[in-house]
Amino acid sequence: MSGTVQGAIVNPDSKHASNEALGQGQPARSIQHKNYKGFVAGVFSGIAKLSVGHPFDTIKVRLQTSERVQFKGPLDCLVQTLKNEGARGLYKGATPPLIGWMFMDSIMLGSLTLYRRILHENVFSSPSLIALTRASIHQIGTAKEEVATKLPTVGHAIAGVMAGATVSFIAAPVEHIKARLQVQYAADKSQRLYKGPIDCSKRILRAHGVAGIYHGLSATLIFRSFFFFWWGSYDVFTRLLSTSTNLSTPAINFWAGGLSAQVFWLTAYPSDVVKQRIMTDSLGGSLNDGERRFPRWRDAAREIWRRDGPRGFWRGFLPCFLRAFPANAMALLAFEGVMRGLPE
Repeated sequence: MSGTVQGAIVNPDSKHASNEALGQGQPARSIQHKNYKGFVAGVFSGIAKLSVGHPFDTIKVRLQTSERVQFKGPLDCLVQTLKNEGARGLYKGATPPLIGWMFMDSIMLGSLTLYRRILHENVFSSPSLIALTRASIHQIGTAKEEVATKLPTVGHAIAGVMAGATVSFIAAPVEHIKARLQVQYAADKSQRLYKGPIDCSKRILRAHGVAGIYHGLSATLIFRSFFFFWWGSYDVFTRLLSTSTNLSTPAINFWAGGLSAQVFWLTAYPSDVVKQRIMTDSLGGSLNDGERRFPRWRDAAREIWRRDGPRGFWRGFLPCFLRAFPANAMALLAFEGVMRGLPE
């Protein structure tokens, strides 16, 4: 998914958010040291997430962008890829997300925290809103009154949309290059249009400039607007697990992160299919990769509907859905393990 380590992100207004997590009450040197540890741990979590999740992502992208007769389903796509290209075929286009996720995780976490704070201080802290929330909680009787002073779920959801839009400006070129490499089916490198991510980036820049690298940015912004459901549901699951179970904080983050990732893909997947079609569409011009078919988002959406109907928007969903939980689980395990192993 989207490439954030769910377990590593603690709700800033959750009872599980310690001063250490928020960087409060600590000297600047200590905070900088914690930031260093988080960056190093994030590298290892990205490697773990890539190792587990990228093969699923390759199958997903190929099913989303191929002709319907090319693959009978996820298993057939997997078998054909292994038969024709070997295990390495499942990791085509792995370099861009591995490098990009390190930056995307940092920007996502930082901007999400910033937007939560801005919304809490300037939008959801008015006396009338707090009074209304307290009255609702009193009537329902399912939560403590102190929750009324915290950022509500809709605030987390809105912050998610804003953070998603922010990180899209890094995610778009990373996902664009990744997708183009993933749909190169030739096992022989000499028969491929692009030799690798650097060659792909250079050729697109030479032929179409920066705009070519950012091809699919609008589709990325639409896709990541569904972070509304991801971070909204993440807050809901965190609150429910905090009040209804005796799970530890890492366990709560693990389950809330995994479940919210499933909610996100259930709502966002059709827009991801359209995005992948746009990102793998021919760019034309001096690149000599064919004629462009989808100049606008709606053109790709209409073509998917015309050819396959509603089912076309869910092609490749199974490997994506299966990927979401284990990829985030392994990322969390790696992140927490490295954080504990690094010297204080």
